[in-house]
Amino acid sequence: MKKILSIALVMALMVLSSLTVVTTASAEEFKMTGTITKIELAADGKSAIAVLKDSKSEVSVTVIVTDELTLDKFKDKRIVEGDEIRTKYEKSGDTNTSKMFKKTAGC
Repeated sequence: MKKILSIALVMALMVLSSLTVVTTASAEEFKMTGTITKIELAADGKSAIAVLKDSKSEVSVTVIVTDELTLDKFKDKRIVEGDEIRTKYEKSGDTNTSKMFKKTAGC
């Protein structure tokens, strides 16, 4: 009896854990290489909005940047308008949130 109960408990845990993974993977992730056309730092310094022009399609994409390393590079002027960058961002509704934001030439 204990063996059947423990097998049922393990199966229930596996089902629940797989459902949590499926619900968190709802946003799409994109990669892009392009030139920065505009950078706007927030007043509190905890986020920034970067407008990028895609090098392949020439389409402008607005990305919200929240990681501290990239924000420090914006503040120190190590990343400025006109720099070519490589980014990964997550599209969720109308917002694009940066997951990775680096210069193509290295930084």
